[in-house]
Amino acid sequence: MILEINDIHTFYGTSHVLFGISLSIEEGEIVCLLGRNGVGKTTTLRSIIGLTPPRSGDITFAGESIVNKPTYYISRKGIGWVPDDRRIFPDLLVRRNLLLAARGDKEGGYWTLDKIYDLFPKLKELDSRLGGYLSGGEQQMLAIARTLMTNPRLLLLDEPGEGLAPLVVKALGESLNQLKELNVTMLMCEHNVGLAIKISDRAYVIDKGAIYWSGTAKELQENEDVKRQYLMI
Repeated sequence: MILEINDIHTFYGTSHVLFGISLSIEEGEIVCLLGRNGVGKTTTLRSIIGLTPPRSGDITFAGESIVNKPTYYISRKGIGWVPDDRRIFPDLLVRRNLLLAARGDKEGGYWTLDKIYDLFPKLKELDSRLGGYLSGGEQQMLAIARTLMTNPRLLLLDEPGEGLAPLVVKALGESLNQLKELNVTMLMCEHNVGLAIKISDRAYVIDKGAIYWSGTAKELQENEDVKRQYLMI
């Protein structure tokens, strides 16, 4: 397993948010964490990346416990995070946004500027445009591309389809499918079941800070009871 989360409990101050979350990801696998808004998906990712460390339980990445390690250390170990608010640099060109993220200490890494532009041709067209002048979908592409430039072993995606038009979500899904073909390991948090199931190998369903169901994406696709009870708005 590239990532193992074992019985973590995470708090914001005195508020208990995650209740014994456990999940695992194999290298080369795409796993989605599904649930309605506000049920603990983002907090799970924040727990992994070290922004909101769990108070109990363990998180192991590539055989090493990363609980209570600083976020910069976890990032350099090979976990890349694409937050739901994207956090691109609006006053920098697309090219500069990407080059700033390149990991010079990872020689031989797969992701280069040319490879990024092959994956996202639109970004090549926008190479000299300021990040703040991109559309929402273009900013989402840039946020994912920037994280890929760090050549992560595990990519964390937080609500990549949030706020995007259906046609843009479809295009994003096609790009994520290309990443799947390249065996990029991903943990994706989503409430868009259609987007997530199409590209995922396995799924976990979270509600009120706890995992209520897990199985293959195909099994979830066929399980109308779980979708109706935990995923429909």
